[in-house]
Amino acid sequence: MRILLSNDDGILARGLGVLEKACESLGELTVVAPDREQSATSHSLTLHHPLRPVRLGERRWQVDGTPTDSVLLGVGVLMEEKPDFVISGINHGPNMGEDVLYSGTVAAAMEGLALGIPSIAVSFSGTVLRADALLDSQTELLARLLGHLTSLPSFPPDTLLNVNLPGIEASQIKGVKLTRLGRRVFSDSITRMKDPWGREIFWVGGGSVEWSGPADSDFATVKDGYISVTPLHLDLTHRDQLDASADWWREL
Repeated sequence: MRILLSNDDGILARGLGVLEKACESLGELTVVAPDREQSATSHSLTLHHPLRPVRLGERRWQVDGTPTDSVLLGVGVLMEEKPDFVISGINHGPNMGEDVLYSGTVAAAMEGLALGIPSIAVSFSGTVLRADALLDSQTELLARLLGHLTSLPSFPPDTLLNVNLPGIEASQIKGVKLTRLGRRVFSDSITRMKDPWGREIFWVGGGSVEWSGPADSDFATVKDGYISVTPLHLDLTHRDQLDASADWWREL
């Protein structure tokens, strides 16, 4: 099996190294990842300057672009054969609820899906301060999970699997659950500041976060000590509303 690995935290990120270790028994790995952190770049492409992949080793490349660029180049140029899977991560921080709209980690997997390749995004929901030790403890469990998901007799078509690992020791993880997206609300996420010349500037990020969702949501599941696996797809059509709104046009 050929697997393309990428991320949005950059080629040197600790999470990518853990993902490589978890995937090493699954098949032939190719790593194509950004040369620096690209968090919250979502599904952006680099269109205004050329990309320059740098080869760091056998089947290992860094790209001066976004996670989406990395997967696009990996599949289209850098790999001799199309991969069987694209796996993105491990992100240093959760990607649940509305996070999936901003996440470069999820976007890398989504680009794989757009190219017709089954894809998985993996994120760690704990704090950065304890990430190294906790990820190390979860490596074997993640390897078993990814081995199971990549060997499913019928991987769900037109679907990526968004995996969130809880921020606890592997021995404390209760199991794995299929989930739906929760909801996340940021408060006070824009900070008004002044630069050294007294000009007004704004810093986006920080503030407080409130999560909500039913018991089978990704947030609630991770909070309860389970690994969350949420199926996502490219089609954003609200199908129930589509069927319910046929009479909108009767008076047009």
